[in-house]
Amino acid sequence: MMSMTPDHHQRAPAAASRGTQVFFQQGCPICGRRLEIDVNLLGRRVYCQHCGGGFVAMDASLMTTVAPACPADDRVDALLERAALALEQASTDGEAD
Repeated sequence: MMSMTPDHHQRAPAAASRGTQVFFQQGCPICGRRLEIDVNLLGRRVYCQHCGGGFVAMDASLMTTVAPACPADDRVDALLERAALALEQASTDGEAD
């Protein structure tokens, strides 16, 4: 594999040596071929050796997902609303004096 420099395009190989390097698979968004990409290239622009299409190397299994709403979130929202009402009442009671 070539080293990534601004002057060279990094090509993602279709198959690579499995020595000490760790790879993940990603489909080329241009031609659809499955590529094995070195994990050191995650988040960097790579180019498919088959079609030359450029894309950012991303492993979908590492993407974070938004956590579903927790039942405690509703209680927190309710407490914040009650606190806002209490502050509002305290400020209007202070004005009445």
